[in-house]
Amino acid sequence: MGSLPETPIDFNLHPRVNSDDPVPPRPRPASRPHLLKDDADAIRVATELAAELARDAALRDREGLLPLREVDLYSQSGIWSINVPREYGGPGLSYATLARVIGIVASGDPAVAQIAQNHIAILGLIGIDATDEEKRQIFGWALDGLRFGNAFSEFGGKTVVDFQTRVVFEGDEAVVNGEKFYTTGALLSHIVPIVAIGDDGVYLVFTDRETPGLTITNNWSSFGQRTTASGSVRAIDVRVPKARAVKLQDVTEVPTVQGPISQIIQAAIDAGIARNAIDETIRFVTTQSRPWVDSGKDKAGEDPYTIAAIGDLKIRLHAAEALLEIAGRAIDRGLAEPTRENVSDATIKTAEAKVLTTQIAIDATNRLFELGGTRSTLAQHALDRHWRNARTHTLHDPVRWKFYHVGNFYLNGIDPPRHAWN
Repeated sequence: MGSLPETPIDFNLHPRVNSDDPVPPRPRPASRPHLLKDDADAIRVATELAAELARDAALRDREGLLPLREVDLYSQSGIWSINVPREYGGPGLSYATLARVIGIVASGDPAVAQIAQNHIAILGLIGIDATDEEKRQIFGWALDGLRFGNAFSEFGGKTVVDFQTRVVFEGDEAVVNGEKFYTTGALLSHIVPIVAIGDDGVYLVFTDRETPGLTITNNWSSFGQRTTASGSVRAIDVRVPKARAVKLQDVTEVPTVQGPISQIIQAAIDAGIARNAIDETIRFVTTQSRPWVDSGKDKAGEDPYTIAAIGDLKIRLHAAEALLEIAGRAIDRGLAEPTRENVSDATIKTAEAKVLTTQIAIDATNRLFELGGTRSTLAQHALDRHWRNARTHTLHDPVRWKFYHVGNFYLNGIDPPRHAWN
């Protein structure tokens, strides 16, 4: 994986999150990204990238700096096309490897890792729903290094699936009108795929970032995952060629692994947050913390309760990572043979992984302070970002419903629902 030249950060010029200052479209890449060769290459690239992202992660979080250089480095790494099928020129690596790679990247900076989430999930969706011609075009964009943002969820509506954004077709054009929120990555993307309702179903409309009528607002104000380049998208009479509107299958009627693909990426990010938090806990306890007076020990790391707590966190992290791999293999089977049984199996195994990654992310980031002691809360250490990131990202969908669907499947033989949040 190549690297980008070091440039000092000019805080007066660098775009920040939740700012009224416009962020112009990002330049398209001058060269094609690295093409991942195999699992080992993907893991090597992710490990190098994570180390690079970790260097200024605390600074970006504290100052609310959008990760311009880091996203360019990320998308040129080849990871953004990890699931492009081999028959279309991509690496076609397994979803087990994808989950491991995303977890590694997220251990460096989960906010930057999340920026690729929708891009990668969209490529999985295209592999399932698109025609051969559409696949060649869209996979080709990804292999050329173009980044897809996200214009999926909406702020209003009775539920998350109550979409108001519409698309109509006039001659050879698709015309989109609507408003989106939680648009992770759209701000720094080259292409913004918009989910819109047509007269005959749901479409994914691929819109260039600079298309007239498309406005992207940098108004993501969450206390965690601050630098994900999220915000809102407004489309007013946005016109694109009709060929860029991909008709999506009704997943309630046709079994596909679309939901598990989206979910396993989310779960992998949480696993990465947990891994980083546990590593930070170990580092802090062994270099900064004092032993408790009642322990009779000379070092904080010799405290038997602290030792046991680290053991508990590591065991649960490894269990979560193991379930991620199991879920990834199940997704691969469901992708190859999308039967109802295989899709339900992938959905349930991914839900199980999501439960464990959520729990370990929240617990690990909380226990960091318990084991590190009061001094671990000092601003100079910037450790609060781990808890804020975990608490924010794990709210993507309610884990309490995972328990219900998993239990209902095993106890009553009821297949889990199929949608992007399950």
